[in-house]
Amino acid sequence: MLRGLKKASANWFGKIILGGLVVLLVVSFAVWGIGDIFKGFGQSALAKIGRTEIGIDQFRQIYTERLQQLSREIGRPVTMDQARTIGFERRVLGEMIAQTTLDERARELGLSISDEEVARYIMTDPGFRGPSGAFDRQRFELMIRQAGYTEPRFVEEQRRNMLRQQIIDTIAGDLVVPQIAVEAAYRFEKEERVAEYVVLGRAQAGNIPPPSSEDLAKYFEERKGLFRAPEYRKLTLVTLSTAELAKSVEIPDADAKRRYENQRARYAAPERRHLQQIVFPKPEEAQAAAQRIAQGMSFEALAAERGLQTKDIDLGTVAKAAIVDPDIAEAAFALKEGGVSAPVQGRFGTALVRVLKIEPEQSHSYEQAAEEIKRDMALELARGEASALRDRLEDNRAAGDTLAEAAKKINLPVITIAAIDRSGRGLDGAPVSDLPKAAQLVPSAFASDVGVENDPLQAEDGGYLWYDVTDITPSRERTLDEVKNDVEIRWRNDEIAKRLKTKADALVEKLKSGAALKDAAAAERLKVEKTSGLKRGDPTETFSTQAIEAMFLTPKGAPGSAQGEQATQRILFRVTDVTVPKLDMNSDDAKRIAAALRSSLADDLLSQYVARLESEIGVTINPNALSQVIGGETN
Repeated sequence: MLRGLKKASANWFGKIILGGLVVLLVVSFAVWGIGDIFKGFGQSALAKIGRTEIGIDQFRQIYTERLQQLSREIGRPVTMDQARTIGFERRVLGEMIAQTTLDERARELGLSISDEEVARYIMTDPGFRGPSGAFDRQRFELMIRQAGYTEPRFVEEQRRNMLRQQIIDTIAGDLVVPQIAVEAAYRFEKEERVAEYVVLGRAQAGNIPPPSSEDLAKYFEERKGLFRAPEYRKLTLVTLSTAELAKSVEIPDADAKRRYENQRARYAAPERRHLQQIVFPKPEEAQAAAQRIAQGMSFEALAAERGLQTKDIDLGTVAKAAIVDPDIAEAAFALKEGGVSAPVQGRFGTALVRVLKIEPEQSHSYEQAAEEIKRDMALELARGEASALRDRLEDNRAAGDTLAEAAKKINLPVITIAAIDRSGRGLDGAPVSDLPKAAQLVPSAFASDVGVENDPLQAEDGGYLWYDVTDITPSRERTLDEVKNDVEIRWRNDEIAKRLKTKADALVEKLKSGAALKDAAAAERLKVEKTSGLKRGDPTETFSTQAIEAMFLTPKGAPGSAQGEQATQRILFRVTDVTVPKLDMNSDDAKRIAAALRSSLADDLLSQYVARLESEIGVTINPNALSQVIGGETN
C-alpha cells in the first residue's frame, strides 16, 4: 500500500522522505527479478529507473536512517539481521523506486515548483514554529540536523515531495466509497460476542513425568536455534552532553538582561485570533455577500447557504505570522472582535474574514523570562565548548590514541559495556541499563568491527556519543548441559499445551453432540465463566488474540477452543450471543471508516498507477549490490 506516500505531509519528519517507515509497497515486488545484472550504467548503482540511478551510498544512507527510525518507533534496537528476516531492505528500496518513478513522471510532465513556494511550504510547517508561533530558524536547523539532513538536501527533498503530491492528488483524489462497504467495515469493527467458557490449565494436563535423557536430547537437537548464545560485543563509550556542560556555565544578570532587551518579542506570546473565512471564486460574489452581511445576515447563515459547515470555514486560533496569505492576515488583524472584513483579494480567491475572539499579546517580564534566557545562553556557550572538545578528542585519536585515551586527556567520562547483544541485552539476558541512544548505538556498533574508528552519533541536545568495539564474542551453539533447565521447562510447557489441546478437542466434540458446558466443566472440576462485549482484535487478560479470532469464526450456539494468554492454557467456549451493530451514516464513526476505506482505495489505485509507470519507464535492480550493502542473501 502507498498510504505513506499520501500521508507524508502529516508531520515535518514525514516530509523528509515521502513514504511511511515500514510501508510495504505492493508495487515494489513487481520489480524484483526484472534484471539481475546491470547493463549500460555504473557499478556503483543499486537500481536504475528510467534515466535515474539509485546509488549504493544513497541507498545505504536512507536504509540506515529508516532502520534507526524503526528502532525509535518500536522502542528497541533493530539489527540488520532482524531487518533482513522481514525483508526490510526490499521495502526501503521499493519505496525509493516508487518515489523515483514519480520523479521521472514529474520530469516528463514538465512539473516544477518555485523556490519561493518551497520556502513557504517549509516555513508554515507547525513543527518548525517557535514559542512565538512563527517559524523558528534555530529549531528548524536543529531538527533537520538531528534527522541527519543538511539544509540543501532537506529543501530539495521537499521540492520532490511537493511534485510527487501533485501527481498523487491527480491520480488518487476524492473517491466515493460505497455505503455497503462502510457498513461491512463497521460491523467487522464493532460486532460483539457473548460466550460462556472454562479455562483448562496445568492441572487438567495431568501428571507429566520428567523427560528421559533421550527425549530431552532429541527435543534440544530439533530446536538448537532457540537456545543459541547470541553474539556479544564489548564497547567503549564516551559521551559529551551539552546539557551537562551547560550546568557549570554561569550567566551574569547583566548579559541576560541585555539578551532580554534585544529579543523582547521572543519572550512574549503574540496576539492570536480565532478566525473564520469564506472564499469566493469571483470578486463580485464576495461583494454581494458582504452587502448581505451588512444588512444583517449572519456569517454562519451565509456559509450554510453555500453548503459549508463550521469546520469548513474555521481557521482556528492563530497568530498573524501563521497565516500564509499576507493580505488575509492584514485584514484579519485590523478587525475588532466580532467584525467581518470587506472582500479581500487573496491568493486563492476573494475572501470574507470574521474575527470570533481576540487573545491579546502577553509579555513576560525579565524576572519571568530570566531562567529561560540564562538556560538558552548557557546551552549556546556549551555547544561551542562541545564543538571545541569534539575537535580536541578527534585530534587525539588522529594522533594514535584509543578512544578511551583520547577522552581521558580532556576529562570526558568513559563508559565500558562488558557485553551487549543485538537486542541490547547483557550476559544475564536483561537489558543493559542507562544505555545512551540505544536505538542508534546498538545497530551502529553491530555494523562496525574491532579496530574501526567510528564517527560519533549526534545527541539530541547537540552533544556527541563516541563508541568503539573493543572485543567480539561470536554467536555459538550452546550445549545441552548449559541450557538444560531452560530446555526442560520449554519441553514441559509444550507437553502441557499438547495435552490440553487434545482434551479440549475431545470436549468440543461432546458439546457438538449436545452436552452442556456446565457438565463438561463439572467433570474437570472447573467453573463456567461468562464474558461479554468481546470485539475483534481486542484481547483481554483471559482471551488471547488467537482465542478472540477463534470465537469470531464460531457461529452462535457453537463450541470451540483456542490457546489462552499463556501457552499452558486452553480456552473451551460456546458462543451464546452475537450483537450486530447498526450504523448511522451521518455519525463520526461512519465518516471515520469511510475516510479509512477511501485512503485504502486510493492506495490501491496509486499502487496500480506506479506499477504501470515502472513498467513503462523501466526498472532494473542489482540484488548482488543490495547484498553487499546489507550483508546476507537477498533472494
